[in-house]
Amino acid sequence: MQDKTAVVRSNIYFLRQGISILNSISDSNYSKNNGLHFKSGIGRHFRHIIEHYTSFIQGYKSRINYDDRERNLMLETSRECAISKIDSVIKEIEFFQLNTNHLESEIHVLSNQSSDHQNSDWSKSSVRRELQFLISHTVHHYALIAFILKTMGLDVPDNFGVAPSTLNYESLSKKSF
Repeated sequence: MQDKTAVVRSNIYFLRQGISILNSISDSNYSKNNGLHFKSGIGRHFRHIIEHYTSFIQGYKSRINYDDRERNLMLETSRECAISKIDSVIKEIEFFQLNTNHLESEIHVLSNQSSDHQNSDWSKSSVRRELQFLISHTVHHYALIAFILKTMGLDVPDNFGVAPSTLNYESLSKKSF
């Protein structure tokens, strides 16, 4: 039998992993963007992740438009603000652990990144599929954050920014030796 809440737990796991990283760095490293090696600093990546989750939470009952985001600069510059917002996102996501029937609900998602928001731009999806997307999206940005942290000479946990399938493969590979 399929565990319907695994996708919810995975999202919560990765969000908490982000909080852990945020607690391990300074405010200046969080908001730093020297433009030398990267266009977006750590704060901008976290803002982007958080705002995707916020778009999901605001739209999961009908329509999600990931392009129509607030772009709140406080999330880019304040670790405290980012941590607080991630905590509230986790509380919202926990709803689906208790209400698994919502995971299969049909929703519509803006399917292309254009300024034209006609009905033809919307694609059918489900809450579960969008939670899967959010995991992939978050891990992708965590990989970029890990790279930025390493260019700053900071330590990054080995599993930060690594896809769950890669972690699983590496775990199974180690067991086979």
